[in-house]
Amino acid sequence: MKNTGAQTVTDASQNRSRSSPRTSSGGFSLAKLLLEGRAFLALIVIIIVFSMLSPYYFSLGNFLTMASHVAIFGILAAGMLLVILNGGIDLSVGSTLGLSGVIAGFLMQGVQLQTLGVVLFPPVWVVVVLVCVLGALVGLVNGVLIAWLKVPAFVATLGMLYVVRGAALLMTNGLTYNDLGGKPELGNTGFDWLGFNRLFGVPIGVLVMAVIAIIGSIILNRTAFGRWLYASGGNERAAELSGVPVKKVQVAVYMLSGICASVAGLILSSELTSAGPTAGNSYELTAIAAVVIGGAALTGGRGNIRGTLVGAFVIGFLSDGLVIIGVSAYWQTVFTGAVIVLAVLLNAIQYRRRVRLPSPIAGSSTSPQQGKARTADPAHEKIAG
Repeated sequence: MKNTGAQTVTDASQNRSRSSPRTSSGGFSLAKLLLEGRAFLALIVIIIVFSMLSPYYFSLGNFLTMASHVAIFGILAAGMLLVILNGGIDLSVGSTLGLSGVIAGFLMQGVQLQTLGVVLFPPVWVVVVLVCVLGALVGLVNGVLIAWLKVPAFVATLGMLYVVRGAALLMTNGLTYNDLGGKPELGNTGFDWLGFNRLFGVPIGVLVMAVIAIIGSIILNRTAFGRWLYASGGNERAAELSGVPVKKVQVAVYMLSGICASVAGLILSSELTSAGPTAGNSYELTAIAAVVIGGAALTGGRGNIRGTLVGAFVIGFLSDGLVIIGVSAYWQTVFTGAVIVLAVLLNAIQYRRRVRLPSPIAGSSTSPQQGKARTADPAHEKIAG
């Protein structure tokens, strides 16, 4: 039980290697290359097809506009990826997005203190901090239910979906907060900066998504937490035996997912300059779809930020392209659903093709913990089978 660091690194490296095309054995295979790069190839095909169908699609201005739409899904998907890497699921992110917007709208409209007879108008940075804390609290509740009380992730987050959505409806009585621009004399202006401003011509929402992606990539690839996450997602029992704080990792990923949902809610309500309790409805499904299209395994332990963002762009560019060429909203749902089903099918094919990890070289020793990890890894056995 000592040497926990080395074993954890080994488990994490093995899990990452399963989702990395560079570590596949054998020579060059075009089919393997196409399978592992399918999300990027799908994005290229979407751009080419819609550019041929509409003269307005292929332009820098349109790409930036579509990217600002993708930013909402991309930020949600980045948080969802962490949860799925851990072998869980978070169905509450769409509702958390909606409640975050409602809380922001409530604060921007002014907080009435009836006992003192005053109305407080908090500055925008206070609103942002409070809303992010709210998202972390929702994630904390999810994490505690799942990690400590052993409630299945699907059930816990589904319950929180209704609780959070209901709280948003109760706060607003089903109505929408409008005109969130604020007033200069009250000192609460600047909320629309997230949704409308650009830096070097790039929408702020896209830059926020890029920053979150960079931070997420560093966490997953350069920190002990990332190694713990891959290890616990690949085989929770083996990771726990290796000294990984599995419960703390579970709580942390749900908190990070909640914070990402709150950031997405702030950007969406800023873009709309309004906040409604039904905002973000079914966005959790879009986030899961982006993660799956990006190549992550729903069983946990496999996936990366890069693929997830490409998956978000595939969904966003496809949806906006269908709107531009005038396809019915009903057919848009059909096409999006077909893409998701195809992505899941290709994921199953990809991970079924993975062979069992090579046996130790003759003469090398295998620790008892490594033996446990191999025999107790259900995800690995599925792949080998």
